[in-house]
Amino acid sequence: MKVTGLTPLWTLLSLLCGHLANAADHEDVVKHAIKLHRGKGAVITQRKQWVMESCRKLSGLLRQKNVVLNKLKSAIRAVEKDAGLSDEEKLFQVHTFEIFQKELNESENSVFQAIHGLQRALQGDYKDVVNMKESSRQRLEALREAAIKEEMEYVELLAAEKHQVEALKNMQHQNKSLSMLDEILEDVRKAADRLEEEIEEHAFDDNKSVRGVNFEAVLRVEEDEANSKRNASKREVEDDLGLSMLIDSQNNQYILTKPRDSTIPRADHHFIKDIVTIGMLSLPCGWLCTTIGLPTMFGYIICGVLLGPSGLNSIKSIVQVETLGEFGVFFTLFLVGLEFSPERLRKVWKISLQGPCYMTVLMIAFGLLWGHLLQIRPTQSVFISTCLSLSSTPLVSRFLAGTVRGDKEGDIDYSSVLLGMLVMQDVQLGLFIAVMPTLIQAGVSTHSSIFKEILRILILIGQILFSLAAVFLICLVIKTYLIGPYYRKLHAESKGNKEILILGISAFIFLMLTITELLDVSMELGCFLAGALISSQGHMVTEEIMSCIEPIRDFLAIIFFASIGLHVFPTFVIYELTVLLFLTLSVVIMKFVLAVLVLSLILPKTSQYIKWIVSAGLAQVSEFSFVLGSRARRAGIISREVYLLILSVTTLSLLLAPALWRAAIMKCVPRPERRSST
Repeated sequence: MKVTGLTPLWTLLSLLCGHLANAADHEDVVKHAIKLHRGKGAVITQRKQWVMESCRKLSGLLRQKNVVLNKLKSAIRAVEKDAGLSDEEKLFQVHTFEIFQKELNESENSVFQAIHGLQRALQGDYKDVVNMKESSRQRLEALREAAIKEEMEYVELLAAEKHQVEALKNMQHQNKSLSMLDEILEDVRKAADRLEEEIEEHAFDDNKSVRGVNFEAVLRVEEDEANSKRNASKREVEDDLGLSMLIDSQNNQYILTKPRDSTIPRADHHFIKDIVTIGMLSLPCGWLCTTIGLPTMFGYIICGVLLGPSGLNSIKSIVQVETLGEFGVFFTLFLVGLEFSPERLRKVWKISLQGPCYMTVLMIAFGLLWGHLLQIRPTQSVFISTCLSLSSTPLVSRFLAGTVRGDKEGDIDYSSVLLGMLVMQDVQLGLFIAVMPTLIQAGVSTHSSIFKEILRILILIGQILFSLAAVFLICLVIKTYLIGPYYRKLHAESKGNKEILILGISAFIFLMLTITELLDVSMELGCFLAGALISSQGHMVTEEIMSCIEPIRDFLAIIFFASIGLHVFPTFVIYELTVLLFLTLSVVIMKFVLAVLVLSLILPKTSQYIKWIVSAGLAQVSEFSFVLGSRARRAGIISREVYLLILSVTTLSLLLAPALWRAAIMKCVPRPERRSST
């Protein structure tokens, strides 16, 4: 095995000293190690002299370390017997000595660990990548443990330094008389110290030994600003406040979520800049789309593309932006429910329940057929078909904004059918997320356990159906006994002050989504039901609440659609444009045809004309396929390539949706209603 000159000198020196402890027995090993490090051309006497001198120094250091340890033990005993010191001072001095002892022992242990590491490297095969990988992993674990120990020791030294400064201040105060103000400030200081000790959680110490917790090496990155004194001082302040960014070895970026010192207010300036940038750029993008006749939501998506990883890459807090955008979905579905009264829901509930179920089954059947022809695993085919079967509720809600309702008495309103089916798909989304892990396990299980997996799936479906029944029972109780008095109380308290009304309605939305989440149903359904329950109080109530909530919804919807743009990659679309256009058109046409077929079977004969509009609204792919796709990619269900295809097909189908919707409106809707719906 050939060893290069990159081996650390002190590591090799330690190895040689270990072998020279018995020079007569290990002379050959010593000569071989010297030859590896010094080369064949060196003089033998010089090599021996160098080794012996180095070993003499290391041996002297080890003897000196033992002498110091004995002196520290004697000093600790002397401190413990010193009657002139207080108990607190004794503990402080003993703790300081113990820290120094630990530092000496850890330094010695690191030397012997280096010797063992070099021995493993010398005994290994340089052609065996697996062996080298295992050695590297062991060294990485050792370095992580050493870093944690060093960090703990550094924290202990900081605490000791703080204690030493406080002891010095106490001695100075004892030697001079304090003024009244100084005494007050001293009492405040002690109270502040007690407060910090009470609110500090010690999260690092509490979690480092928890099972499943791994030590990771991270980089702490400050902003690259000008080298002026002002910016330098700003970075120092941010460093003290913990506002810098951490990056791990997997290139994941982290920001502060909960500070150690909760008494100091902090703000995530990256997140603030991101929201400000999105808000400013969304205006020209929205104007541009309005000018060329596209919905403004596509301008917001373009804004996200320009600012995201495929554009300027200026958005730092991507997760935080997406989280805030989720509130846009919540308030959008609430307003959808506000326009979707329980009377309308009862009128179309059978169609809303049957339609999505039939379409999903047909999509999965076609997916399995194509998967068999293309030799794709059944679990992957089912998953892709499931993603593509969903349609975008926020997008269609924007299409239906301000639509005139059914113009014939007894007719079924197409908006009611469409929204009912979309809400049922949101329920299916929660079902898909819950069932998918079980389906994956069933796909990789042996034949003897398939029946058990099927039984588990049936039990899980039964649990979800029970949860849905519980949700609707809770809604019935709220509608009958609670929602009326609750709104009247809010209305009485909010006269001349709309913030109470807005806060009360928002709290009710969050209550309903919490209930549905606790029952393992999608939070989106809870928001929709909150709107439907409030709409039961009458048209005047609906108009008042809508005027208050719509501005909030509009701003949060901008963030939501911009967050979708963060996951759109134009370069990938351009590289594979032909394939992606073919796949997108195939998916859109297939969904449209399947929706027409299903609606032809379940719609009454007097309402058959609305099947074209409803099918056009269901032909695109929901943005929630991003959620399913990301989870599947993390779980290893689909590859990176399939994930990018799902993202691209979803994006292109959303771009085609307005054209298909307008064509259906032009064909089937009377002119007065057409103007309001487009």
